[in-house]
Amino acid sequence: MASAPEGNGKQPAAYLPDFCAAGTVLIVLLFAELVAIVLTLASFAPGAFLTELSKMSMYVLWLALLGTGLLCQIRPWAEKQGNTQAFVICFVVLVITCLLLAEVTWQINTIYAEAIIINDSHGGFLLRTFATSSIIIALAMRYLYISSEWRRSIVLEAQARIGALQALIRPHFLFNSMNTIASLTRSNPKQAEEAVEDLADLLRANLGVQKDRTSLKEELEVAAIYQRIEKLRLGDRLKVRWNVAELPMRARIPSLTIQPLLENAIYHGIELLPEGGEVVVTGKRKGDNLEIEVRNPIARDKTRRTGGNQMAFSNIRQRYELAYGSKATVDVVETDHEYRVILVFPYDESAA
Repeated sequence: MASAPEGNGKQPAAYLPDFCAAGTVLIVLLFAELVAIVLTLASFAPGAFLTELSKMSMYVLWLALLGTGLLCQIRPWAEKQGNTQAFVICFVVLVITCLLLAEVTWQINTIYAEAIIINDSHGGFLLRTFATSSIIIALAMRYLYISSEWRRSIVLEAQARIGALQALIRPHFLFNSMNTIASLTRSNPKQAEEAVEDLADLLRANLGVQKDRTSLKEELEVAAIYQRIEKLRLGDRLKVRWNVAELPMRARIPSLTIQPLLENAIYHGIELLPEGGEVVVTGKRKGDNLEIEVRNPIARDKTRRTGGNQMAFSNIRQRYELAYGSKATVDVVETDHEYRVILVFPYDESAA
């Protein structure tokens, strides 16, 4: 099975589940008990269902626990061999484990014949165990294979959607920046030159390297450059207060997140107020999560007709869903005089 291509050359998330996790062990045990019930229903004699189920459950549950423990230990090594090889290795290990446990069970049966009853010959019992376990394990491996293919397609789709969302954000910013520079070329050439330099730095930071996530430090620098460009255009009408000293600057964040929110706050808030206003960017850490809030005043009876306010929020929400799933939230709190966007996402310093 081919691995999914990624910008950093790494494979997507591991295809095999984490067999060391308590949740995975619980699911394996529940599935094993369902298998025991099905096998018992297929072979029990009338009036002996509970007895046969107890025997089958003991055998299957011990097999499930032993197999899960082995896969927990070999999973990191198996995945290094390649995705297809990992599935084959796990299949072979589980089948061999079934046969070994079947042999141990047979030997116990010969010693304690009254406690464990196996109505079959030695070879027949091992053959039945091999056939049944191979079918069940093959079905489980097939499920994991299909699940891994689905996860791979989700990763590729997520990468494509992130690229599309970035393509939507960048032209909007570029058009506003170029208009700002054009308006300054005659009235203040020196400031126009500074704006061109800032725009070049911004393009170098965002367009030079394609990546899904960046550090908070880099993201805040990009937003600060954008603030300087807008400050040249709006003057004293624009004030931005940064309360981000508590944020860990090495934390990773989806790129082009804070700058579009700042742009949104200025375009839909500050510009529509004759006296201007202040945008407040606040960041703090809450346990394993980071919280960033962008707050701006809004004109009560003035709104843009472009719908960009909702588009920017929708784009960022989609990107956080793609990056973190249900672990992140992107909320909007809007009143008659204020608009707030609150980002909550896991604290992570590892490179994307």
